Amino acid sequence: MSRPNRVDRSSRRASGAASRPCRTVLRCVRHAALAGLALVLVWPAARGSTEWLGWLPLWLVGMPLVAWWAVLRFPVPRLSWRRPQARRVQRSLRPRSRKARVSALHTA
Repeated sequence: MSRPNRVDRSSRRASGAASRPCRTVLRCVRHAALAGLALVLVWPAARGSTEWLGWLPLWLVGMPLVAWWAVLRFPVPRLSWRRPQARRVQRSLRPRSRKARVSALHTA
C-alpha cells in the first residue's frame, strides 16, 4: 500500500493561495474604480479631456477597471459549446419524412 505524498498536498495549498489576489490590493483597486465612476457620473468636468492627460473618463474609470481585471488575473467567461451540439443531435433525432426513409432503405 502506498501512502499519500504530503509534499503534493502542501504544494496544492501553496498554488491555490498564490492564485488568489491580495485582499488589500483588490480592495484599493475596486475603491479607485468605483470612486472614478462616481466622479465621472457626478462632476461634469470629469467627463471632459485635458491637454496633458487626454480623455479623463479613460483615466478615472477605464484604467482602474482594467487594473481590477488584472488583479483578478484576467478571467474570461467560457463559451458554452453545448447548444450547437444539442441542436445537431435534435436534428438527427427528428423523425424523417416517409420519402427520406424510403430512399434511405433503397440506398442501404
